[in-house]
Amino acid sequence: MQSIDKKYIYMNTIGCQMNVYDSERIIQSLQPLGYIESLSLDMADLIIVNTCTIRAKAEQKAFSFLGRLAKIKKKKPGIIIGVGGCMAQQEGKNILERVPFIDIVFGTHAVERLPRHIEKIASKRYRVVDVEMTNEIEELEHKESIIPKQQVEEISCFLTIMRGCDNYCTYCVVPYVRGREISRDPVSIVKEARKFVKTGVKEIFLLGQNVNSYGKKEELCSFHELLSRVNNIEGLLRIRFTTSHPKDLTEDLMRAFANLDKLCHHIHLPVQSGSNDILKKMNRKYTRERYVEKINQLRNICPEIAVTSDIIVGFPGETEDDFRQTLELIKLIEYDGLFAFQYSDRPNASASGLPDKISEKTKRDRLNELLEFQGHITKKKNRVLIGTDQEVLVEGFSKKELKNNTTSKGLTYQLTGRTPANKIVNFVCDDKTTDHQEMVGQVASVRIEKAFSHSLWGKLVKNHSSLNKLKGEKSYAA
Repeated sequence: MQSIDKKYIYMNTIGCQMNVYDSERIIQSLQPLGYIESLSLDMADLIIVNTCTIRAKAEQKAFSFLGRLAKIKKKKPGIIIGVGGCMAQQEGKNILERVPFIDIVFGTHAVERLPRHIEKIASKRYRVVDVEMTNEIEELEHKESIIPKQQVEEISCFLTIMRGCDNYCTYCVVPYVRGREISRDPVSIVKEARKFVKTGVKEIFLLGQNVNSYGKKEELCSFHELLSRVNNIEGLLRIRFTTSHPKDLTEDLMRAFANLDKLCHHIHLPVQSGSNDILKKMNRKYTRERYVEKINQLRNICPEIAVTSDIIVGFPGETEDDFRQTLELIKLIEYDGLFAFQYSDRPNASASGLPDKISEKTKRDRLNELLEFQGHITKKKNRVLIGTDQEVLVEGFSKKELKNNTTSKGLTYQLTGRTPANKIVNFVCDDKTTDHQEMVGQVASVRIEKAFSHSLWGKLVKNHSSLNKLKGEKSYAA
């Protein structure tokens, strides 16, 4: 058998969880060509930037990084530099004109075709633009010997179950850069999920632009049925998903939160605005009243569920009264957390042609006011958890790990993880008899002592025998 020369690929991923998943697929697809991921630009034989175009800032970040690569290309002419993802799909050959040293631009549907493009570029040294879209998802072969980095090093991983979107919200470019909605076969999804669990993954994050509509066009199983199949995977501890469109949130999916033991009690349900006038201009296909009704129904079925959301401020024509209605909705719902953004025109999105644009100062002021308003709510909700014991899936050692703080029992370790409600918990364990490294990937019972705007702080519970173990997996109560 002919040996394959070892080469190194450097990935720079910008944007959403889907891009993270796609980057892992890119790395996986290139491993048969001998490519191994490297964290060093200097070592790289291939550099790929997986881009985002949902907001202007993401594009600026991508072009800023590409600008830094000019010196590397000049010093190492044989290196291959590629641009993939949503910005590549949108801009196509324009990127080659703007950045002349780029070798390949490939769109969101071209990941499976990338290996043969790279082989040709390496042998014939010509430039490639591939932004062709297809009406089907080509599955990568999941070889046991090829395991992407995120599944080796992390206890939580992303798994895309569908691609594209049919909703055409007026501010959004997703249908133009990821195509029309198409769902993957559930058998393939479950097979991939099982493979991840075999490598040590404990939590799987199912991804789609609108997971609530999974399988409808293809007459596959429904999303709540897919969740049930994944829930049956032995060794898996937790399931999360994003994103849900409010108009397609069904009672069956709501009941899944109460009936599936591995489905985390957290939903991200983007509302975007609290004003019916703005929601109509956004083409969101629901009203404020209908959204509130669904939240109330969901909380009746699963009272402990945490709800987070997305909000856009400064949409064209948003009046001061529209903005106040959004603040009133936030007060009414009392979200556990929010992702809020200033509106920006995007190419192809129909809202870019709307009149009555909002000034940058007004958008900035509204965003700051909204974030401050939500911050008080989040902190209040977090404070309610002080004194409670929370089940935390331990993800690793905290980035703010204590500096070898010696106690009478040994070193103090700061670990980090998340509750089923997606609350970040940093906690300490000063019992030197506990194998702290072994705790990673396990569920620990943590008593919350402090609450902050974006996280909780606690200590590993001692002499606590009532911790509910999940499916016979090891849990920790020191």
